[in-house]
Amino acid sequence: MNKKPDRYRYPAFLGLDETTGRYYILFPDLPGCTTTGDTEDEALACAREALSLHLFGMEDDGDEIPAPSPFMGLAGENGEAVVLIDVWMPSFRERMETKAVNRTVTLPGWLDREAKTAALNYSQILQDGIMERLNISRQVSRFLGNR
Repeated sequence: MNKKPDRYRYPAFLGLDETTGRYYILFPDLPGCTTTGDTEDEALACAREALSLHLFGMEDDGDEIPAPSPFMGLAGENGEAVVLIDVWMPSFRERMETKAVNRTVTLPGWLDREAKTAALNYSQILQDGIMERLNISRQVSRFLGNR
């Protein structure tokens, strides 16, 4: 398995949309990775989140991640400022791996009533059942969440 970089740095264009009055960020090396904000600071913060999420998705899909363009010599088409966005991925990956996800389950009505009467925690029972089926202990699940 290839080691994923801990840090990525990509140049981006920061501009102001005169129509909306919002700032936008575009990443020339990562088509589709863009964000906006009401202020420059908000747009830059959103850019870090957008870049992290975009790169995490590419890593997760096994896509080839392009090398960033050299910062020097870049110029936006509409007078945008060139900014360098830096993201630290280990903490972002951990957040994504440990975040809760919703799953819909279907139960017969009588079983749902009995479970509610017994004050059962569906999420805990489902987690325990899946880990038992996969023969995964709580200790191993903590390790797997940090891959």
